[in-house]
Amino acid sequence: MTFRARHLLGIEHLSPGEIRTILDLADRYVELNRRTVKRTDALAGLTQINMFFENSTRTQASFELAGKRLGADVMNMAVAQSSVKKGETLIDTALTLNAMRPDLLVVRHNASGAVNLLASKVNCAVINAGDGRHEHPTQALLDALTIRRAKGRIQRLRIAICGDIAHSRVARSNLILLGKMENRLRLIGPPTLLPAGVADLGCEIFDDMNAGLKDVDVVMMLRLQKERMDGGFIPSEREYFHRYGLDAEKLAHAAPDAIVMHPGPMNRGVEIDGVIADDINRSVIQDQVEMGVAVRMAVMDLLAQNLRAERGRAAAGGIDV
Repeated sequence: MTFRARHLLGIEHLSPGEIRTILDLADRYVELNRRTVKRTDALAGLTQINMFFENSTRTQASFELAGKRLGADVMNMAVAQSSVKKGETLIDTALTLNAMRPDLLVVRHNASGAVNLLASKVNCAVINAGDGRHEHPTQALLDALTIRRAKGRIQRLRIAICGDIAHSRVARSNLILLGKMENRLRLIGPPTLLPAGVADLGCEIFDDMNAGLKDVDVVMMLRLQKERMDGGFIPSEREYFHRYGLDAEKLAHAAPDAIVMHPGPMNRGVEIDGVIADDINRSVIQDQVEMGVAVRMAVMDLLAQNLRAERGRAAAGGIDV
């Protein structure tokens, strides 16, 4: 297997081979997670700290479950009640974490680049669980695994990413990953929710759902990121759903076997009709949740292997890491 990274901070620095390595190992963890006994000792003796400066029950629960199934000692730091809220800087936090000697640090932060800063200051493997509008790498990886298992491949597909692309780190990570795997990408949304420089991303751009969804293999809907909006980006939720919400009429323009995705949490009746979201023949939204645990297990397993190898080399050279 090919995977040499010390951290997972984004998709940009991963090669297609490294992406496949993660997905192949995650496939094995899907099978483990479907057994009665769902535990392994891949992370036995290691400590995993989940530090979420921004709330996300789903992602934090997925990382916690992944770590425990791998045999790690898992701790969730309640950042909202910590000294960070009292003015402690990220560098102070890094120094405190170093003193605790964790092995894996999972971080979500509302500022782009904050996770990279922490990674440069700590002596453990760091996983970006979402930073500002920058990236959300494990979401893109679990989306890729979901697509590969549903469509039989992750290359040369027509994939539409629809909705609030401007504020979405999920969209950014998916654009990078799916582009690396040679897919044809379309972005669909109102001009107010498309990022600056969108024409340079190498995607087809549509502001009409029916035209944009024509013959696509994958429809990826995005949540309206209201917490990141400063001003009026849409006339109303009702009007947004009428033009850009996924319903049966719009989905009919996609390929007959097209799958429907959403990173969650969903705003039913805003981005997606509830009937479409629950359609067991088209929707893979629940599969995405299942794949999330497996992908995070694979990422932590691979990073732990690299961390142990690095520490082994350092010990042989008499260096404390």
